Amino acid sequence: MTSRHATAQQAADSGTRTPAPDDASDSSDSPGASGPQETPRTPDTPGTQGTPDDEPRVLRGLIGMLSANAASLSANRVLSIALPWFVLTTTGSVGKTGLVAFFQIVPYVVAQALAGPIIDRVGPKRISVAGDLASTVATAAAPLLYLTGNLSFGLLLGLLAVVGAADGPANGAKGLFVPAATRAAKVPLERGTGLSTAVERTATTIGPAVAGVVVASFGSLYALWITAFLFGVSALIISTTLSDPVPEPHEMPVEEAEGYFSRLRQGAVFLRDAKLLRSIVGMLAVTNLLDQAFMSVLLPVWAKETGHGAGVIGLVVSVFAATSIIAALVAAGVADRLPRRTVYLIGLTLGGVPRFVAMATGAPLWVVLAVLAVGGLGSGFVNPIVGAVTYELIPTPLLGRVKTMAQAVTWAGIPFGGLLGAGLVTVVGTSGALWIVGGLYLVAIGVPALNREWSGMRKQTAPDTGPGGAEQGKGSATGTAPVSGEEALKEAV
Repeated sequence: MTSRHATAQQAADSGTRTPAPDDASDSSDSPGASGPQETPRTPDTPGTQGTPDDEPRVLRGLIGMLSANAASLSANRVLSIALPWFVLTTTGSVGKTGLVAFFQIVPYVVAQALAGPIIDRVGPKRISVAGDLASTVATAAAPLLYLTGNLSFGLLLGLLAVVGAADGPANGAKGLFVPAATRAAKVPLERGTGLSTAVERTATTIGPAVAGVVVASFGSLYALWITAFLFGVSALIISTTLSDPVPEPHEMPVEEAEGYFSRLRQGAVFLRDAKLLRSIVGMLAVTNLLDQAFMSVLLPVWAKETGHGAGVIGLVVSVFAATSIIAALVAAGVADRLPRRTVYLIGLTLGGVPRFVAMATGAPLWVVLAVLAVGGLGSGFVNPIVGAVTYELIPTPLLGRVKTMAQAVTWAGIPFGGLLGAGLVTVVGTSGALWIVGGLYLVAIGVPALNREWSGMRKQTAPDTGPGGAEQGKGSATGTAPVSGEEALKEAV
């Protein structure tokens, strides 16, 4: 007998999707479809999978999720500026300053990759609150110990490792509230992911600016206190506004593995065998590596060699971030009505490739800034679509272990991006390095997108129900193809 997990896995493998308004090519005689076809989602019920129409619209969870993300992400951005400056001014060592990010990022990635089974077992609410509280205590301890004369550099690195190890699972857990929060608010899933992207981009833009002002005006110790306060605010918001998500009513159940390592392996196997999800994660892992090469090496070297100076680096980042925030807000409103695959590929291409061409050809600064502005607009549509597809492909009981592992994989190449950029500049020069990285970016986008499973990015629709309330089809969040009521009954038995 086919297991429930195997059924969900087969659907994720093929990337199958139920008919949607933007996929007119799907017909009632499409392969794998049997029984009555599901009714496409209408504007009256946008993205409310499994939410009865007579239930009240609840915005508390969506507002709480966005507010908690804004607080915790801002804390991270402030910390990324304040802490290196604190180490540099108190020790005078550039080498020690360089170790700061390493001792925070490595535990962050490792802990997030390993925390998935615990998040699924304990619940994302508890993990998020516990992680934020641990980050609050560890961050507040640093200035407190410094003022009392008890803060050694080794102890500071230990506190940073605690922050990273706590913040990784906490941030991963926060992402699991998106489907339930958007469903309760009766808005499309793309709106929740789009607003989350806008919050992340805004925190990335404003957080460092706030940190710079605070450090310059009051000193880095005050910035560390603010970081601890923001982590505490995030924990408070999560604990008072959100509840652990539960599987959607129409979602196919999944067999639960026993034991931590069995659950971890279950998540890894799902990610490995889900072809569409694996393809997206692989593409993002490569593009993140290339983005890091650009940010850490190619952009600063280009700014120096062209005579624009360090000031233009901040200008470039700000222009790109500002337009990406605008695009993410637009995506939150309209992305559910757009063809996902087309918008995703165009957005990722615009956000990644043209900037390398503009810089490599020696274009004037205003042209480079214009290209980056357009690239930010394209990039802002990427994360909302990726998030929506990811949440639909992964069953709710496996969401923690699969999503955190996927995110860790996409981050895996980031520590090596600087090495790649430096090596290319040394061998072929700045212009050659820009051409090579831009070409690799285009290949990383184009090659996976040629695979058939990318047709599985189509939108999900809510299952149709007959007069008696029984489902006529089974369109689960895992992407299962619709089946007849008789087949669904046999599956359950």
